[in-house]
Amino acid sequence: MYYAYSIENGRLVRLAAERDVADAAWIDLIQPNDAEIAQLRVLGVPVPSLAEMEEIELSNRLYREDGLDYMTAMLPGERAGGDRISMPVTFILSTDRLVTVRHHSPRPFLTYPERAERSTLGCGTPDRLFLGLVEEIIARLADILEGAGRTLDQTTAAVFERRAVAAASDRLQAALQDVGREAETMARVRLALLTVERMQAFYTATLEDRPEEGRLRAATRAQMRDIQALEVHADFLGGRVSLAVDTTLGLINLQQNNTVRILSVVAALFLPPTLIASVYGMNFTNMPELEEPWGYAFALVLMGGTTLGTWLFLRWKGWI
Repeated sequence: MYYAYSIENGRLVRLAAERDVADAAWIDLIQPNDAEIAQLRVLGVPVPSLAEMEEIELSNRLYREDGLDYMTAMLPGERAGGDRISMPVTFILSTDRLVTVRHHSPRPFLTYPERAERSTLGCGTPDRLFLGLVEEIIARLADILEGAGRTLDQTTAAVFERRAVAAASDRLQAALQDVGREAETMARVRLALLTVERMQAFYTATLEDRPEEGRLRAATRAQMRDIQALEVHADFLGGRVSLAVDTTLGLINLQQNNTVRILSVVAALFLPPTLIASVYGMNFTNMPELEEPWGYAFALVLMGGTTLGTWLFLRWKGWI
């Protein structure tokens, strides 16, 4: 399927079904089928396949062919089943129109049509459409990082509380899972920033033959600064993730050590009585205490005394 938009009075307007797609300034292809690919080929826009978009070589992601600029970036989004994933999105830019090819749903592609005229350069030309869409993508990545930062704030605040040392293991495990999810989210954002930065560098290198080179170059420079700032912020959040993971694992280890210590103390307390009971349970003939009326009480007192002595010794050493 695809969405086609034209520029009318400085705004993006979705084309009606009966309108010719050749009138569109922006064609957004979503999992295009053979008929749609053929339709774009008639317009002189060959559409790359998903396998071609997923190639990691720079020459396959950023190139110019027959007057068309092909630029591919890895963007986070959702698939039809709701799974979050990073997948390639290809931007095909010409002097007549912008064509985007994607196989998932990054949120900027849903929000940009309603806000296109409010972007820095507006949406009057395909180049401005492209830069406005990139601006929306960068803003979305910033929102994702901000959300990850808030989640880390809440998680680390709960982990660093004094009572967290005695917290239940399932609570610490949940905190560890939350931090892990945010780490995965930030990894996807980091990849998106890297590929968008490379895409913008390629686009900047092709601006010499653009009619609005000055304004377009200024906009790309501003976007590159935003990308670099977000990369620094992502690195900062990555350091916080490492700290949160180390702290949570340390608390889990403390809980496990406390459990093992309690079991060791219990074992140590019952070791002397067990030894005494084993001695008197050997049933040798020459054991005078077995024939005395006070023998049973003597054994009980001896076992209790050794248990108390062991407990006092452990307390004196500061082990419990």
